[in-house]
Amino acid sequence: MQGRNISDIIEQYLKSILAEAPYVEIKRSEVAQHFDCVPSQINYVIKTRFTLQNGYVVESKRGGGGYIRIEKVNLVDNADFLTDLIEYVGDAITYADAFKIIQTLYDNELLTRKEANLILSAISKDTLAFTDSQLENMVRARIMISVINRLRYAD
Repeated sequence: MQGRNISDIIEQYLKSILAEAPYVEIKRSEVAQHFDCVPSQINYVIKTRFTLQNGYVVESKRGGGGYIRIEKVNLVDNADFLTDLIEYVGDAITYADAFKIIQTLYDNELLTRKEANLILSAISKDTLAFTDSQLENMVRARIMISVINRLRYAD
């Protein structure tokens, strides 16, 4: 396991469960105990590795019987996901977050490698080249929303 940190190991563990089932429900404290780490480590993994832009929906219920439910979204069968992505993009988006979305669309075969690379080129910092990063993120968001809207109607 050399070279892998605890976050990578927890992520792989959860993804292995998701490979066998449509969703996973976990208790944060139980997973933390299993990996001998603090519960906040589980939160970190979920917040950074199982995000909407990565193709996951996370639901949590707090309290004594609380749980965290992680579901891998099948983009082809879930039209609402594209709407959720547009809401996530909002008025502005960084290149890093936009890249994650493009990667997810590619991984789910909604974009070819060539299409994904063309979009990444169009939204890159070099292409947009604004001195104002806020303006750059706003223009990038408009491009991303346009791309996502086109996917709704593509055959």
